[in-house]
Amino acid sequence: MIPYLLRRLALLVPTLFGIIALNFIVVQFAPGGPVEEIMAKLHHQTQGEAAAPMPQNTRRYQGAQGLDAASEAQLRRQFGFDKPAWQRFLIMLRDDITFHLGQSFFQSASVMSLILQRLPVSISLGLWSTLIVYLVSIPLGIRKAVRDGSRFDLWTSLIILAGYAVPGFLFAILLIVLLAGGGVVSLFPLRGLLSGDAAHEGVLALIGDYAWHMVLPTLAMTVGGFASLTMLVKNSFLDEINKLYVLTARAKGAGEARVLYGHVFRNAMLLVIAGFPQAFIAILFTSALLVEIIFSLNGLGLLGFQAILQRDYPIMFGTLYVYTLAGLVMHIIGDLLYMAVDPRIDFAARG
Repeated sequence: MIPYLLRRLALLVPTLFGIIALNFIVVQFAPGGPVEEIMAKLHHQTQGEAAAPMPQNTRRYQGAQGLDAASEAQLRRQFGFDKPAWQRFLIMLRDDITFHLGQSFFQSASVMSLILQRLPVSISLGLWSTLIVYLVSIPLGIRKAVRDGSRFDLWTSLIILAGYAVPGFLFAILLIVLLAGGGVVSLFPLRGLLSGDAAHEGVLALIGDYAWHMVLPTLAMTVGGFASLTMLVKNSFLDEINKLYVLTARAKGAGEARVLYGHVFRNAMLLVIAGFPQAFIAILFTSALLVEIIFSLNGLGLLGFQAILQRDYPIMFGTLYVYTLAGLVMHIIGDLLYMAVDPRIDFAARG
């Protein structure tokens, strides 16, 4: 296991470098940038001032002509764009290695401090969503395997596939309309993870308020996550149920519960349990962004989205670095869990 782990860790470095380099190159060819963003805002502001009535004895408006060359050069120097692209890339790599990640262009704070502020929100969404998906999908998949081909199996398949077909952001909007004061009832809060006065009402009230705010975002993130895991559990159980050791256990007089949970469960759940890290990362990456935007949750997804709109490159590349590193590490952890839960699996022997 140790040689395999060392190989995976060694492979992590060039993979991470390749992803960051590719995205850096793409951004260089993208139109616009932070300097152009500031110049456009100043241009619009001065245009608005020019449209307003001007008092007498005021000299004629000149701001619409844009920034002069010296001011533009100063902005480029302030943001580091006076350096060639390869130097800016090396500076970014140095910051990534030291986890400094640079300074935000527009928020007057370091990128790492902003990420640490937003990280608990994203982890909360991803962790609770993944746990709910597992807690529902595992017993449901077992029940579907036991009653394979029945009406229960058919109807539950239709329901989870319908949920899989509904985009998370569309379901989030539906939840807001139905349950968050969008026109029907107002049972749940519309935005944020805590009420303004929750911190002053004690620990239990704080936990309850947090759970109350988490209901709708978690539902929106989990609606499409049941189908794949439920079918994986069902197919794993069906595959194990038909094996010889199950027939032997039944021939010896073992009850159905003993067969399912004493013999089949241990073998059928190997892939499901070991895949938890990848499932967490998948839910966090694919669903969190739009859900955070819709429910105004200050997580990493919303932070990255705002950075893209503002062309705040340090935040863009900082969140990309954190997400990519977390995804690669979680894949390694998933492989180690495979080997831990099933000693017969030996990834190191593949080479």
